[in-house]
Amino acid sequence: MILIHENMSRGRSQKGWLDAQHTFSFGTFEDPARMGFARLRVLNEDRIVPGAGFAAHDHADMDILTLVLSGRIRHEDSLGNRAELAPGSLQLMRAGRGVTHSEVNASQDETAHALQIWLIPDAPGGDPGYQSAPLAEGLLASREGPLQLGSDTRISYLRADDGSRTELPVAPGRAVFVQVLEGLARMEDERIAAGDGLALEETPPALDWQSEGALLVFDMPA
Repeated sequence: MILIHENMSRGRSQKGWLDAQHTFSFGTFEDPARMGFARLRVLNEDRIVPGAGFAAHDHADMDILTLVLSGRIRHEDSLGNRAELAPGSLQLMRAGRGVTHSEVNASQDETAHALQIWLIPDAPGGDPGYQSAPLAEGLLASREGPLQLGSDTRISYLRADDGSRTELPVAPGRAVFVQVLEGLARMEDERIAAGDGLALEETPPALDWQSEGALLVFDMPA
């Protein structure tokens, strides 16, 4: 099965300080058909006004990634970690048995734009942890690293040139989710653009790029 989550069909939450789009059910956006995909439970695209953000709150039994697309995010947690994340930074917080953290826009005059991604680990509990790394083409996170996930999930970042083709193979027993970060492509008769997501349980037709593009690819147990 191949399911396209179009950018404009995502849920949306708007507060005074936050404009968030939700690929899967989150907060006040509830869609029984969108409760996640394989290990992927949350994929939010957040825009946070200057000086505001998520006050200290608790998490457990989830791997939480933050990818900063523009602006800067300040992270603090109960493990003693303090970080200011620049554009192109990827942060992983393994909540384990429990952790408290806050994430706010570090700028007083620039909107912060980030993806918030939650992955379900293989087992609950365990020690919480924190890692961060710059966004670089290739493998970003897996059980073995570079950022170490608590599940048999592999997250990769791919870039594409205008006129190139991207193959998205899905191995037996696996499921793949693709989030388009930049660009415009076609998958046969389908137009695929930034903000769209592809939920894949079989190998789809290739993406033929009509501009430069960028993708996050999640390869997970089906």
